[in-house]
Amino acid sequence: MTNHALLLINLGSPASPEKEAVRRYLNQFLMDPYVIDVPWPLRRLIVSLVLIKRPEQSAHAYASIWWDEGSPLVELTRRLQAQVAPRWSHGPVEIAMRYGEPSIDSVLRSLAQRGMKTVTLAPLYPQFADSTITTAVERAQQVVKEDSLGLELKLLPPFYDQPAYIDALVASAQPWLEHDFDHLLLSFHGLPESHIKKLLPKGSRHDLRAEDCCRNASAQERAVCYRGQCIHTARAFAHRMGLPEGKWSVSFQSRLGKNKWIEPYTEPVLDALAAKGVKRLLVMCPAFVADCIETLEEIGIRGAEQFREAGGEELVLVPCLNDNPQWADTLTGLCERLARQA
Repeated sequence: MTNHALLLINLGSPASPEKEAVRRYLNQFLMDPYVIDVPWPLRRLIVSLVLIKRPEQSAHAYASIWWDEGSPLVELTRRLQAQVAPRWSHGPVEIAMRYGEPSIDSVLRSLAQRGMKTVTLAPLYPQFADSTITTAVERAQQVVKEDSLGLELKLLPPFYDQPAYIDALVASAQPWLEHDFDHLLLSFHGLPESHIKKLLPKGSRHDLRAEDCCRNASAQERAVCYRGQCIHTARAFAHRMGLPEGKWSVSFQSRLGKNKWIEPYTEPVLDALAAKGVKRLLVMCPAFVADCIETLEEIGIRGAEQFREAGGEELVLVPCLNDNPQWADTLTGLCERLARQA
């Protein structure tokens, strides 16, 4: 046992599907300035209005996918931890959630108390966004500094374009794609366009409405363009699977509010595919590495109902990477690169 820990960080979940637990979770999540990026007074007003009805609606959604063990997202992240732990020889492997429990704060404090000197942070998001990666990393840096924990933090960068990650996606999805299907939809989590635009270099002419927005982008633009990174993942996956153009497409789900979000939106795409005669639709959600409310409920339940009502026959949700052994190998290998660096 050495003193270099690995911390797997995911988004988080309410403690239970009860209304008040969901309210507490949503308040913490939505009050993050990286999630709703407006000044605090306006953010507080917006969130207070959202919290009038949203907790009850979300509680019903969480209840529909809740496991006996608890939150699917947290439980699947724990299962991944169990897979990675024997593969990581430098120290303990722990998990933390940006919102909810176990918190980044409490886990980092525990690791420091156990004598850890270095912690590799592994945000479990293939593509970069401030609202996922930046907020988690800054929270970790803040608690290390404020509590004088003396921990050196290393960071796993986004891995959306890593061949080993694409290979793991292919291996996990292969059993579902071996059966007959009419179309594969790769539905990524959405993001307000403003979240990307504010990170682009001054004077950038980057067009987020273009079908392939990063085709002629600079390295600096590609590094902050969540939409382009999602499209890269989808194209690399389709190429490795040998899927022809027209057999697959990309969309973005989980919009909140009335701001302009990256397109195309998943809901109208489901209707359009059914209208074109697609009967058996497969849906993958490669922005997530663990199944959660956005995959199990939003796509697996509501999306499936919408697709059938629009004239389709069957929507099959392809599971996320979850605790797939090849994914555990890949994740560990990516983190090992950091461990070998001085």
